[in-house]
Amino acid sequence: MASTTFLVLTALLALLAGQVIASDPSPLQDFCVADKDSHVNVNGFVCKDPKDVKADDFFHAANLDIPRDTTSKIGSNVTLINVMRIPGLNTLGISLARIDYAPLGENPPHTHPRATEILTVLEGTLFVGFVTSNQANRENKLFTKMLNKGDVFVFPEGLIHFQFNPSPHKPAVAIAALSSQNPGVITIANAVFGSNPPISDDVLAKAFQVEKNTVDWLQAQFWADNHN
Repeated sequence: MASTTFLVLTALLALLAGQVIASDPSPLQDFCVADKDSHVNVNGFVCKDPKDVKADDFFHAANLDIPRDTTSKIGSNVTLINVMRIPGLNTLGISLARIDYAPLGENPPHTHPRATEILTVLEGTLFVGFVTSNQANRENKLFTKMLNKGDVFVFPEGLIHFQFNPSPHKPAVAIAALSSQNPGVITIANAVFGSNPPISDDVLAKAFQVEKNTVDWLQAQFWADNHN
């Protein structure tokens, strides 16, 4: 009896652990191609009838071999390939991005609320890093690394991270894989100072310990979006 109870508890713990570890729900069939025309609201997308699924549901002519425009104020361009572009990614828990960096360009501090990211440098050099969540000692620890062509770096799910091209002369290119069909992105400066409607300058002045006119100036800026 005791051994049976132990086995049942172990099985339950394994199931719970699987739910905690998974970023996206695990698929229960070979595929669940997103039916974007369905009006049913679910966490993700309703499955298209398998009889109507075609090879093109798993394909996108992304042209990821072509350099992107990096003339924005921040000097970077993120081309995200997620479930919105490939319906076959629905329930598979993965997506991909090409990131182009101008000389001295950056992918500014941001977070992916639903995904861990693993980044590979294809060309150039990148200075990258992430910051931990609030620790017991009230410290937010910064981890940084200089990456060269062929190097790989991981950004844990939900943590603020960035990439910067330190070269004043050469562009850089990276490919990132993310552990969600729809990882989401929160660019910190855009979210804090460019929200609609704006966050009260009283709130932000108190939070950042600056004068309200400084907050007003920041909120008046154009906060560029480098995702497409």
